[in-house]
Amino acid sequence: MLNRQGWLCLAGLVLLVSPASLLAQRSLADDALPTFTTIDSIEARVQGCVTCHGQRGQGTNNGYYPRIAGKPAGYLYNQLLAFKNGTRKYPPMNYLVAYLPEPYLREIAEHFAKQHPPFAIRDITPAEPAVLTRGRALVLHGDADKGIPACVDCHGERLTGMEPGIPGLAGLRPAYIVAQLTRWQVGDRHAIEPDCMKRIAIRLSDEDVSAVAAWLSRQPAPKNLAPESSNLIRMPFACGSQRT
Repeated sequence: MLNRQGWLCLAGLVLLVSPASLLAQRSLADDALPTFTTIDSIEARVQGCVTCHGQRGQGTNNGYYPRIAGKPAGYLYNQLLAFKNGTRKYPPMNYLVAYLPEPYLREIAEHFAKQHPPFAIRDITPAEPAVLTRGRALVLHGDADKGIPACVDCHGERLTGMEPGIPGLAGLRPAYIVAQLTRWQVGDRHAIEPDCMKRIAIRLSDEDVSAVAAWLSRQPAPKNLAPESSNLIRMPFACGSQRT
C-alpha cells in the first residue's frame, strides 16, 4: 500500500509535468489499454510511472522514456533502488522514488515485469547499409578484436533480457539506447559491481553505439516476450546485475 509520503511524492511529480508534455509523451496504444477501476490497486498506485512509460509500461512517443513492460523484476527493482539512492541520476525519477520504501519498489517492479502489451510503433532513423551491417555484427556476434561480446550473449537471443537482472533491448528507441551507452562510457551510469556494461561500453566507439542503436530499432517485436533463464546461458563476463 502507498503511504502518505508516497502519495505526496506522486502528486509532486504530476505538478512538475505540464498538460502539453503529457500529451506529447502519451503512447498511441494507451487508448486500447485498461487503466484502473479502484484506488486500492497496484494499477492506481503506479499512475506516477505511466505518465512517462505508458499505462502498462509499453513506452511512449518520446524516445527517451523506455519500454519497461516485461523486463525482469530484478532489473526493474535494481533501477528503482539506484534512482532512490542516487547512483542513477534523472531528477524526476530520483524525486519520485526518494521516499518510497523498498518493499513498495519491489511491488512496482513485479507489476511491470508481468505486463506484456503490444510494442509501440518502431522509431526507425535513417542509416547507411554499412552502419546497419556493423550494428548487426555487434549485436549478434560482437567484436573479438575489441573484446566486445555479442549483445545476445547477455540480453538473450530474442533480446528480451535474462533473469533475474538483465533487461531486454527489444522495443527500445534508438535515442534511448545511444543515451544510456554514452552515460556508461562517461561514467554517469553505473551498475552493481562487477559492472559488465561499463566494461563493454568503454570499448565501443561512437560509431559502434550509433550502429547498434540503428540496427536494434529496425527489429520486429519477438513473438516470445519472456526473458530467458540465466541457468541456461553462460555469460561472457561476471555481472553484478545478476546478483539480485
